[in-house]
Amino acid sequence: MKSRSESLIRLKKFQVDEKRRQVTQIEMMVADFERMASDLDQQIEIEHTKTGISDIAHFAYSTFAKAALQRRDNLLASANDMREKLESAQDALAEALEDLKKVELLDQREHQREVAEQNKIEQAEFDEIARLRFRNNGR
Repeated sequence: MKSRSESLIRLKKFQVDEKRRQVTQIEMMVADFERMASDLDQQIEIEHTKTGISDIAHFAYSTFAKAALQRRDNLLASANDMREKLESAQDALAEALEDLKKVELLDQREHQREVAEQNKIEQAEFDEIARLRFRNNGR
């Protein structure tokens, strides 16, 4: 029974670790997307300063700035999508942690039952020894 519960605990810990890795990976992706979008914002501002045109509707608006704006918008959209996935991954992590705690509590209770049973057996043996000693001393 012990090896089964230990195996289950190891499995649950592995699942928790995997969920944590997923959460961390998604957080890093969101941060990367936002950093790249910020870099593009800076490049767009530099282009606006260089050309002197910041109105997207202007006929001479920079092609580079238009492309950079589109890439930035795509990155921000991707970051938003990843935030939704992050929320799901965090929920999955919380659920995996709850499962691990349940299994650990069940294992702890089983261990306490085993200790109580062992104590009961030992007490019965001590009682038998005491009974035999009492009987032998009475003679």
